[in-house]
Amino acid sequence: MKIVELVNKLSLPITNEESDVLGQFQETPEIRKAEFNEREQELANSLVNKDILLRHKNEEGRIIYKRRKGIN
Repeated sequence: MKIVELVNKLSLPITNEESDVLGQFQETPEIRKAEFNEREQELANSLVNKDILLRHKNEEGRIIYKRRKGIN
């Protein structure tokens, strides 16, 4: 278990697997859904539900994930 601090100083626990997925955003600001395996896609969706990642479609209509600003 790890703790992530949100912009409003709220601390939120995440699993080690979620932390590994979140760590991939240190190297690149956004990652396409297709670059994740099935398990990582589920973990990324879990992080979206926890308001840590953002999910949207790019100009080509493909789903991408971005790290929300202010997440430590």
